Formats: sequence, structure tokens, C-alpha cells
Amino acid sequence: MKNSQEIMQILVVDDEKDIRDGCERILIRMDCEVRKASRGEEALDLMETWRPSIVFLDLKMPGIDGMEVLRRIHEKDTDILVIVITGYATVETAIEAMKQGAYDFIPKPFEPAQLRIVAGRAIEKLRLRQETLELEAKRQRTLADLGKEQSRVRTIIEALPNGMVVTNQEGQVVLMNPAFLRHLGLPPDTEPGKSMNEYVPDDGVVNLAMEISQGKFSDADQAPAVEFALSEDKYLLARGRPVLSEDGECLGAVVVLNDVTAMKMLDRLKSEFVAKVSHELRSPLATIREQLALVIQGVVDEATEQEQYLLSRAKDKTQSLIDLIGDLLDVSRIECGNVAQQQVPLQVEELLSSIVDFMQAKAKAKNQELGVTLPASPLPKMRVDPMALESVFGNLVANAINYTPEGGSVTVEVGGDEKAIQVTVADTGFGIEEKHLANIFDKFYRVKNDKTRFITGTGLGLSIVKGILDSMGASISVESEVGKGSRFTVLLPLEDPCNQNTTI
Repeated sequence: MKNSQEIMQILVVDDEKDIRDGCERILIRMDCEVRKASRGEEALDLMETWRPSIVFLDLKMPGIDGMEVLRRIHEKDTDILVIVITGYATVETAIEAMKQGAYDFIPKPFEPAQLRIVAGRAIEKLRLRQETLELEAKRQRTLADLGKEQSRVRTIIEALPNGMVVTNQEGQVVLMNPAFLRHLGLPPDTEPGKSMNEYVPDDGVVNLAMEISQGKFSDADQAPAVEFALSEDKYLLARGRPVLSEDGECLGAVVVLNDVTAMKMLDRLKSEFVAKVSHELRSPLATIREQLALVIQGVVDEATEQEQYLLSRAKDKTQSLIDLIGDLLDVSRIECGNVAQQQVPLQVEELLSSIVDFMQAKAKAKNQELGVTLPASPLPKMRVDPMALESVFGNLVANAINYTPEGGSVTVEVGGDEKAIQVTVADTGFGIEEKHLANIFDKFYRVKNDKTRFITGTGLGLSIVKGILDSMGASISVESEVGKGSRFTVLLPLEDPCNQNTTI
């Protein structure tokens, strides 16, 4: 694998051109290099001269089927993550593919958010794997460079559980206790005498010790604390104070290292929970949903109307759980401030056109008209993370389609000036009563009545939209009339007066 900061290489193998093109648009916005193949043979030929890190692989294709392609890929390189793309009729094959080494699967038809979650999970796994290798290599280099002479240091602080190191005015280590060596994973016979950076692999701690040693902090309580990670399982907190002579002259610094790994375990547990929810719950639920779809198709002529109704409701509720898991992850990232800062110049009209194109299949399934109205001349570009706006408008368009009956229409209108861009998503749907308008952006709030109670959803989509727009300094408003439809208007400022965090 290449350096974890390089562009991720992804290959999409599917005989459906719309699937290939749709996946490419989404993955490119995730800073990935994407190549496509329509058949298994084409994919294998391409991989003779180019190595992807992730492969999205359709199991049902003409020629060589997906299972054979999966087997040949793993013969070449077992580190390549293969995510299989399945249809309703290939769930059992998908399960077999997972047993044969596939990393994950995504069922057709899927929405952009589903693809981003599955791809993001695979990308994060590869990057964590690479960072682990880099950390281990760095640790080995550090240990190899350390002196192996017998330690001459014996001090009264040897029994202290916290690591302690003392430096002189030049920032050289003159004293250190065994706990310091243990915390940093250094050999017990490591000698003092070298610069701080020879012992501590963190620039923040090294700079802290040097600044204190040179008398930058006259007040002992002014020196900041520095937290750093030695590995994924080891976190330390460094606090420093000046060593003063009797007349107040700064002679050096004493730095104490506290092991705060236990305190960081809450963050680790949260990350592990997110990963477990994504992998251990979402994938099995997707399998259950597809199996229910197969059962429904198989008993359509035999089951009673009540039995078919119960099976359909079970399938819909399973999809609701899948959507809830994805939305909860998004909400958690927003609330924790875990948002990206990778903003690029973006032509909003192009993004909205892509979203509308991708959602056409969903609209056609309900015999709806879905269109976008663009301004006569191009609007100014804005600096924003494309994934942020895609999440915002993908949610709004999906909501409009869901809450508009068959035969209705959904229109996306784009306008604006040099100060702001205005985007309106209008539908001819059921509409929202005025008493509900003040609450629809709250978490888990859903408007339920005789017309909407069978529409599945998590009640988090609009909350996610509002959270992202708030972090961008943007705004959203809604107008609605029962029986006629709703209009959601988003105002995106072109001048950024604050620090924007725009991606989840």
C-alpha cells in the first residue's frame, strides 16, 4: 500500500453503465481515483498494469462472474478490499462471497449516502492499516538508534509511577527515571545526554521542554499541557515546570509524563462502537432485508394478503433500521465536531445536476417528474466540501420524493448573486401543517398522519441537514401548504465570515 495520504485507487466493475458512472461521481468527490470496467475480463486485464486498493464488484455479469473475479483478485493480492454489489436475487451469493474473502457488500438499488458509508469504512480501514505499519516502523527506527550502554542514572524519583525527565537550558536531557523510559517504550539502559527529541517522538513535547528550559514561562502555571499518542493504545499527557535557582534564574525544565490511556478509552470505545454499528449491524440488516424481499417474491401467489402485508412491513422496518444507523453516525460526527476541512472551489449547479441525475431512478419508480432549473449564467464558485452539500441536497431531494405521491413532481431551483447562492427544493407532496414547521428540524421528529404513516424514515435527515448548514454559516427555511406541497430554501453565503466545517 502507498502512503496513507495519497489518493485512494478504486475500481468499479459492473455491467450497468448507470451504476458505474454514479459510483464514479460519488467516489471522485471523496478524493478517490476511479477506474471502471464493464466485465470481469476487462477488470482483470486492467489490474495487470494497475493496482487498486478497493474494488466494487458486481456478482452477476456476462462472461466471468463476480465470484471467479473475486478469487483471481485475491490470488494476485489479498490486501485488496473487495466490496461486492448485489441484486435482490444474489443475496446468497453475496454471503458466499463474504465467506470467500470479500470485505463488505452493498445491495442494489443504493443511494449515494449508502455508497459513501461503505466506501468510507473501507478507506478508513486501509488508512488505519497503513498508519499502524508506519508507527511500527518509526518505533523500530527509534529503538534501533538508542544507545545500549548500561544506565548510570539512579535517582530518588525512580519509584514514582509517573515518568519524569529534566533538561538543561540547551534542552538536553540530564536526568530521567525508569517510569519515563517505560512510558516511551525505551530500553532500561538508555542514557541521558542527548536532545529531548532523541527520546520523545512528539514535536509538541520537545518544543514545550525547550521553551520552559529557556525561561519563556516565568510563572510555573503558564506552561501548557501537551497530549500525544505513542500508538493507538498508548496516550500520554506532558506537563512541565521550570527548574529555578535560588535567585530565580531558569536552569532548565522538569517534564512529567502521565499515562492517560484509560481516559482515552472512552474515545476508543466510541470509535469501536461506530465501527461495530457500521459493520456488525448494518451488513446483517441489509442481508435480512434482501432475504425478506426474496421471500416476498417467492410467496406472492401463495401467501394471503395479510401475510404479504406483514412481510412487506418487516422489510420496510429493516430498511428503517439501516437508515437509522447511517443517520446516527452522521449526527454523532456533527455533534463531536468531527468534520472535514477539505474545502475546494465548487460550481453548485454542477453538483445539483449530478444529484438530480442520480435520484432520477428513485423518482421514476414513483412515476414522478424530477428536474432542476439552472440560472441563465453560471453562478460564482464557492469554497465548500462537495460531500457536505451532497449530503444536504441529497437528503432534501430524497425527502421530497418520499413525501410526494405517485405522479407528482419535484423541482430543484438554483439562483443567487455575488453574495449568496439560493437553492430551493419544491414538491407537490402532502405538505406540512403549520404547527409542525417549527419542529421538523429536531432530531427524530416526524410528521405522521394517514398519508405519511407508511413512509419509512429515521426522523434525522432534516436534523443532519440543519447541522451541516449551521456549521457552514448557511441557513434553511421552509414553506408548506397541506395538500399542495413544500418548499425548502437553502441560502449559501459566498463570503465565509467564520470558520466553516462543512463535511460529515
